[in-house]
Amino acid sequence: MALANRVQLTYWGAAAALSGVVLWVLGDMLLPFLIGIAIAYFLDPAADMLERWGLSRSQAVLAITLASLVILLPVVLFITTTLIGQLSALNNFSFSEEKIIEIEAQLKSILPAAIGENLDLRALFQKISAFISERATQLLDSFAKQMFGALVSSAASLINLAVLFLVVPVVAVYMLLDWDRMIAHLKGLLPRDHEDTICMLASEIDRTLAAFIRGMGSVSLILGSYYALGLWAIGLDFGLAIGAFAGLVTFIPYLGAIIGGGLALGFGVFEFWGDWSKLWYVAGIFISGQIIEGNFLTPKLVGTSIGLHPVWLLFALSVFGGLFGFVGLLIALPVAASVGVLVRFFTGEYQKSLLYKGKSDLS
Repeated sequence: MALANRVQLTYWGAAAALSGVVLWVLGDMLLPFLIGIAIAYFLDPAADMLERWGLSRSQAVLAITLASLVILLPVVLFITTTLIGQLSALNNFSFSEEKIIEIEAQLKSILPAAIGENLDLRALFQKISAFISERATQLLDSFAKQMFGALVSSAASLINLAVLFLVVPVVAVYMLLDWDRMIAHLKGLLPRDHEDTICMLASEIDRTLAAFIRGMGSVSLILGSYYALGLWAIGLDFGLAIGAFAGLVTFIPYLGAIIGGGLALGFGVFEFWGDWSKLWYVAGIFISGQIIEGNFLTPKLVGTSIGLHPVWLLFALSVFGGLFGFVGLLIALPVAASVGVLVRFFTGEYQKSLLYKGKSDLS
């Protein structure tokens, strides 16, 4: 005999509350495991593809691990150290005195009436420099606190940090190795009366997550690399950092190009003053990036709809990031996708019910 709906809701509500308490209490201790699970989820399609090519699961995981160590790890380390170096340089950012004098002289020659004695460009640029340095410092401090939390707050922070980077790949490898068996085991534990519905919802959640994490993640990676390498190639200071940031916020339509392009043009106006062709190159990089994204990357890698509105995603990131720190940021996307799928499901059920249709549909 099936349990009453009220009892079932009590059980599911208790499970959700218990999950929240565990997340709140354990917090930072879950960080390496959540990152490892996320990596395994991201790489599972690659392992499945290698299995279809004839490799065993163990051989597929070994091949992916070796490829990551040989190819991805050096690239990630190079990009990470370069980005950290550029972001750190922003802490002490200042405009060069020679460039300020050059800009001031040219502006006064072009617009002598508008650029008078009352406008002190040197003081203006000093204020801009101080603002950039202050915001860069706040960004780095906030990122370090959010990402590592308690890991960097104790005397054993280096040990904790080393453990983080050791545990993550181990968890990722084992989860990737046992992913299919784990999913099958969890499916076997589902309530028999609701197995089909739960599997359907889980499949829809997986589709949404896959479209966003693998699809939008790939789009962000490609565009971020394109922006960063393009800005670096024309010699823009902090080009890698600006390009990476623009790629990171690509999931919000047009925001990455607007913010990244604005920052790049802002730095470019000062750095390339007088060489206006390079400013056109900067604008061309972001305009072409939007064309490539809209016509090729997003249709091919993501599809027409991922079922996850950017505003809803931003809300989830803000709430879970504020409640649980960096761990909350990691779980915000799966939770947002799950809630979105559940809302659409229950909306559909409501529209099929008598409460929505009314008695007139009975005739």
